[in-house]
Amino acid sequence: MEGRQEEARPVGTILANERGDTCPKNSNGKMREKTLTMDTLNPQVKAVEYAVRGPIVTKAGDIERGLQQGQKHPFTEVIKANIGDSHAMGQKPITFLRQVVALCSFPELLNSPSFPEDAKQRARRILQGCGGQSLGSYSASQGVDCIRQDVAVYIEQRDKGVPADWDNIYLTTGASDGIVSILKMLVSGQGRSRSGVMIPIPQYPLYSAAISELEAVQINYYLDEDNCWALDINELHRAYQAAKEHCHPRVICIINPGNPTGQVQSRKCIEEVLHFAYEENLFVMSDEVYQDNVYSPDLQFHSFKKVLYEMGPEYFNTVELASFHSTSKGYSGECGFRGGYMEVLNLDLEVKAQLVKLLSVRLCPPVSGQAAMDVIVNPPLPHEPSYLQFHKEKSAVLGALAEKAQITEQTLNTVPGIKCNPVQGAMYAFPRIFIPPRAVEEATSLGMSPDMVYCLRLLEETGICLVPGSGFGQREGTYHFRMTILPTTEKLKVLLEKLRDFHIKFLKEYASLEEPKR
Repeated sequence: MEGRQEEARPVGTILANERGDTCPKNSNGKMREKTLTMDTLNPQVKAVEYAVRGPIVTKAGDIERGLQQGQKHPFTEVIKANIGDSHAMGQKPITFLRQVVALCSFPELLNSPSFPEDAKQRARRILQGCGGQSLGSYSASQGVDCIRQDVAVYIEQRDKGVPADWDNIYLTTGASDGIVSILKMLVSGQGRSRSGVMIPIPQYPLYSAAISELEAVQINYYLDEDNCWALDINELHRAYQAAKEHCHPRVICIINPGNPTGQVQSRKCIEEVLHFAYEENLFVMSDEVYQDNVYSPDLQFHSFKKVLYEMGPEYFNTVELASFHSTSKGYSGECGFRGGYMEVLNLDLEVKAQLVKLLSVRLCPPVSGQAAMDVIVNPPLPHEPSYLQFHKEKSAVLGALAEKAQITEQTLNTVPGIKCNPVQGAMYAFPRIFIPPRAVEEATSLGMSPDMVYCLRLLEETGICLVPGSGFGQREGTYHFRMTILPTTEKLKVLLEKLRDFHIKFLKEYASLEEPKR
């Protein structure tokens, strides 16, 4: 670069990359080894796997860059249906949410007539709760007080009057931050007394990754695929009793609505889980980030907290329950703000102080994300100027998702060798795919799971990026993939058509179309 002087170095020295060495020599003439290698790396880090951003997604990125550089492929674009990133798939932001965050970020806009008064009122209230009335200041480790208060009011209204104490509310960096923080609190012991964590299979890979990193024991309980991925209480008892032989089960995790399976748990099922947790003295973690994403007209979201309250004080005042929500899903899809909250009930007071200490290590969640979370729990009311536009935008997003859920299920079920349960909620389909025995044998010889080979082939031949079911867990001998329903309706139809053609071609290559059983 012109005008830049090369940094001085002693005469005769040669940079390692000029010499071709991977490591320079020290003053004794010995090769200096790297401190951090795969041999010295924390083994728990190596054990972590996160399929949603795994090798297929990396390859999709490589192909995408190649297309931009003019490389030839049998397709013109990569369709990424691997992750629940709404805005990346073309969803437009909710105007009111962006207005409030913009006003908080640049308070001079509070004088602009371009912003509605209800947005300005919320921004002023949030800024008054921030140090120096600036979004750029740290907040308390639990979050901005007035936002925590708004979360408590939202929960009370959602749960039809079930009391919520804002002192039990902790704002988080997305729901993931809260989930990992609670798991950290729960993991202890050695050998057979090591903490066991019950998770649904299939599961969102955050859970298995965190369990690996924390050296906890993963206890799988299998959802019932033949019954729309329902949670079977008998399966919980089976998994719990088997796990007691080698660990101490201490926590049960539930994802409702389900990721990757898209089911919405019934109230009866939730009550059975809470009774099971009460009897076995388990901490309950309820991942409820898709609570606004329910598409089946005959189903509704039931919060674990509300059901716990309705079971009576013996349960409500004793069962330890952490519930999680986020800005990333629902109708807003604001993944990048990393906003979220958790409500934690019935913690021992001394343990509660330890939780605050743990959260204080990361100082605070992003304050802009906290502001975004506030809008979700404190949206425009019917008498306010922004209500009509907000309601229209929210309804349009959820209506489109419901339509795409139906299109996805119906289309996949017309393909020989694919069976898809109803997408009752969340943002994903998790269909079962038939993979012929010869393809299974070929994948095994490559040291890969069959559905990984399937998804790699699908990507290379069609440009469609999905996640193999093996990344989420599945019953032995079954194969699946997860796909989001987030692409635009037009692009989703293209994706499904390409997927159908690929699957039929795949079956013809390895077996006859008569072989799959539906």
